[in-house]
Amino acid sequence: MNIISAYHQVGSYRGAAELCGTTHKTVKRVIERAEAGGAPPREPRPRNLDAFTDLVATRVEKSHGKMSAKRMLPIARAAGYQGSARNFRRLVAEQKVLWRNANRHQRRPAVWSPGDYLVMDWAEAAPGLMVFCAVLAYSRWRFVRFA
Repeated sequence: MNIISAYHQVGSYRGAAELCGTTHKTVKRVIERAEAGGAPPREPRPRNLDAFTDLVATRVEKSHGKMSAKRMLPIARAAGYQGSARNFRRLVAEQKVLWRNANRHQRRPAVWSPGDYLVMDWAEAAPGLMVFCAVLAYSRWRFVRFA
């Protein structure tokens, strides 16, 4: 959310800071600059990694998130990457997080056909008293015998 619009919506520096995820001092500075007719906030500068985001994303996709940044860096250097290894590791980590979120293993409930599975168990309930219990997976009926 824009700091100025958040301030106009909430009406306080601290409230706008909480909405925008910044400090109240930053909100105050931005509001005072805007009311004084100062220059608008700068656009973020492009990173030297932006040209290689697609390359890293395709490598992460091909390797299913297994390829390390150490192995990808020579490939990126051959493609013309001039930046540091640390920034490249950060880019690879970001892309891996995005890939994992998109390809998360979803829990699927078990679906059984009638008569497929019989789950059974037996135990000693008391000294000399054995309990046998069986449940047919698709059924609501339980079979219990004491011996």
